[in-house]
Amino acid sequence: MGFDWLDWSIVIAYLCGITLFGVWFRKKQDSMRTYFLGGKNIPAWALALSIVGTETSTLTVIGTPGIAFAGDMSFLQLILGYIVGRVVISLVLIPAYHKGEMYTAYELMQRRFGAWIKHATASLFLVTRALAEGVRVFAIAIVVGIVLGFADAWGDVWSILIIAALTLVYTFEGGLTAVIWTDVIQLCIYIGCTLVTFFVILGLIPGGWDGVTAVAAPKFAVWNFALDFHVPYTFWGGIIGGAFLTTASHGVDQLIVQRLLAARNARDGKVALLSSGVIVFFQFALFLLIGVMLYSYYHYNPQLAPPAAGDRIFPTFIVQHLPHGVRGIMVAAILAAAMSNLSSALNSMASTTVVDFVRTFCRRGLSAKSELRLSRWMTVAWGLALVVLAILSRNVGSVLEAGLTITSITYGSMLGAFLLGVLTKGANGAGTFCGMAVGLAAMLALAWSGAVAYTWYVLIGTCITFGVGYAASQLVGGRR
Repeated sequence: MGFDWLDWSIVIAYLCGITLFGVWFRKKQDSMRTYFLGGKNIPAWALALSIVGTETSTLTVIGTPGIAFAGDMSFLQLILGYIVGRVVISLVLIPAYHKGEMYTAYELMQRRFGAWIKHATASLFLVTRALAEGVRVFAIAIVVGIVLGFADAWGDVWSILIIAALTLVYTFEGGLTAVIWTDVIQLCIYIGCTLVTFFVILGLIPGGWDGVTAVAAPKFAVWNFALDFHVPYTFWGGIIGGAFLTTASHGVDQLIVQRLLAARNARDGKVALLSSGVIVFFQFALFLLIGVMLYSYYHYNPQLAPPAAGDRIFPTFIVQHLPHGVRGIMVAAILAAAMSNLSSALNSMASTTVVDFVRTFCRRGLSAKSELRLSRWMTVAWGLALVVLAILSRNVGSVLEAGLTITSITYGSMLGAFLLGVLTKGANGAGTFCGMAVGLAAMLALAWSGAVAYTWYVLIGTCITFGVGYAASQLVGGRR
C-alpha cells in the first residue's frame, strides 16, 4: 500500500522530463504568431492528439470511472453527440476561421459585429474558462493528496502549487508549440498507462472478463431512450445536447479553437477535429470500462471498502492495489492529463487577453518583442488566478460534472452569437448583445432551478440567444 521509491522515481522523472521538454521550445518563440499559433506549421495528426489532450483533464481520468462505478455506460451517448458536434463545426465554423489569419475565435465576431460583441464573447470565455479550470486544477489535488496521504487543506494547496508551477514554466517559455507537443506525449502516456491498468485490474478479478460480466452485466447498458429532461445521459440528451455542447466547446471556446486556427489550412483543421472525435470515443469507452471493472473488483473483495466519493475510487485503487511501478506510471499519467489541459488553458486565456483586449485598448502599437513579453507575463497572471480559483473549488461534488455544468451555462450565449454571425445576414451587434444577455440570464435561472439536466443547457441557451438576438436585430434594423 502506498508509494515506494520506484513509484516516486517514475513520477519525479516524468515531471522533470516533460517540463524540460516544453522549455526546449523557447528558442522557436520570436513573435505572437509563433507563441499563440505555433507558426501555423504543426501537422494535422499532432493537432488531433492535442485536441484530445486539451479536452481531457484530470476530471475525465478520475471522474469518468466514478460515473460508471455508480451507474452504467450511458455516458457514451453524450460522446456520440460530441462527434456530431465536430461535423457541424467542420461545415459551419472552420471555413469562417480560415478566411484570413486570426489569433482568437472572437476576432470573427469583430469582423461581423464590431468590437462590442468581440469583447462580450471574449469576456464570457475568460470567465467561463477560469471557473471551469479552477475545478479542473483542484482535481489534481485529489490525486496528489491520495498519493501523499494528505488529509488537510494545506495538502491540497501544496498539490495544486507544485503541478501548476511546473506546467507554467514550460507554457511560459515554449508557447503553443510546447503545449501541443507536450500534449501529444502526455496523451500517449495516459492512454497507454490506462490500457496497462485495464489488464492489471482484469487479472485481479476471478475469471477475468467472464468474472466482470457475471457481476456487472447491467452496467454495460448504454442506451436510454427516455424523454426525461431531468436525466443527464439519455439518447436524446446525448446526441442533441452533446452536439450543441461540443459545437460550443470546440467551435467558439478559444481553448480548442486555438488549435483550429493554428492548422495550416481549413482542410487540416477539419481532419484534426474529426479524427480527434474517434480517439475521444475510444478514450471515454476505456475509462467507463475501468469503472465497471472496479465495481466488479470490489464486489469480489467485500473486505475492501471503496471510497464514498466517486472521484476518489480510481486514484485510490491505483495507489493501494496496483503493483509498484505500475502505480507510479499511472499517477504520472493522471498528472500528464492535468498538465496537458492546464497548459492549454493558460495559453488560450493569455492569447484572448492580449489579442482581444490589450491590443484593442493600447493606443500605441507594440513591437513584436514587447508583444511576446506581454504574452508570457499574461500567462503567469492567469496561472496565479487559476491556482486561487482551484483552492476555492474544494467543496464541489463530482468534479467532472461540475466542470461540464459551469461551461454549459455560458456556452449557449457564446454559440448563439456565433451562429447569428455566421448563419444570418440580418443580425446586428445591438441585437446580438441583447440576445446574449437574455440567454445568459435565462440559463443562470434555469441552472439555479434545477429544472433540467445540464446536458440540455447549451441547446436551450443557444436557442434563446439566437431567437432573441435575431428578433432584437430586426427591431433596431441594419446589419451593424
